[in-house]
Amino acid sequence: MPSVTQIGDHITQPSGGYISPLALELRQLEDGNPTYLDSALENIPPANVGLAVDYLTRMANGTDPSHAFRISMNGAVRISKALNGEAVVNAALQSTHGYRQLPIEDPLVRAFSTLESLTSRHIDNKAVKAACLLVSYDVGLRAGPAKWRPDARTDPDEETVSHISIMVKRSMAFFREYGPVTLDGMTFEGGYSEFCSSGDGDFLTADTLWDFKVLRDSPNKKHTLQLLMYYLMGRRSVHEGFQTITHLGLFNPRRNAVYRIPVASIPPEVIHEVSRNVIRYTD
Repeated sequence: MPSVTQIGDHITQPSGGYISPLALELRQLEDGNPTYLDSALENIPPANVGLAVDYLTRMANGTDPSHAFRISMNGAVRISKALNGEAVVNAALQSTHGYRQLPIEDPLVRAFSTLESLTSRHIDNKAVKAACLLVSYDVGLRAGPAKWRPDARTDPDEETVSHISIMVKRSMAFFREYGPVTLDGMTFEGGYSEFCSSGDGDFLTADTLWDFKVLRDSPNKKHTLQLLMYYLMGRRSVHEGFQTITHLGLFNPRRNAVYRIPVASIPPEVIHEVSRNVIRYTD
């Protein structure tokens, strides 16, 4: 069954999108740095830079590193099982010495030892480099162990470290104004459908569901659909915080730009269409 992201990538939307990106209110923030941080100057894949910014921001907000990087760690487990066999990895994790029983070069050993170097609310260059290694294991969970590449670029150069650090600082400044965060990295137990059974949101504040997108360009209709799907699944989920949400928002730390739309401005027929024909709720 497809994830929220996979559905957004493949579904045919009405012209302009279920929610037109042009309907979002744009606010440009300033921090004294160049407004746009050029991804062409970075040596880590843009998707991994985005994940590093996202997870480090959660950690900077006080989330425990094991929770902030849980997808990375679950991905490393799956990769290790593909390399060593499920029984070997399960036995190692259940033993007294845990992952240390695995070969020192094993991805899971590297992931655990790297995670142990991180401390909640402490973001420095070492933490940025650790994050870039950890997020390289996300693919093991998101796309499957076969998509992991041991030769992937995971060691950020000085420019990349600088950009990630700036984006995390921008994210923290953003939350000082729009926060505090009430929930992060949420999944949607109770809100998935038989068609869409996976997907995780980024941040919830008192009145807004926020999705972080580290983008070169402005948000597109795939991003606005993904955000609406998260909102609709959140309303049906176990998370009570979604009941007070009045706005949907996107924050792009690469451009230091905030995009926001009131839920009340989304036509009821769009809500119905996405609920019935995209997520495929039957009730």
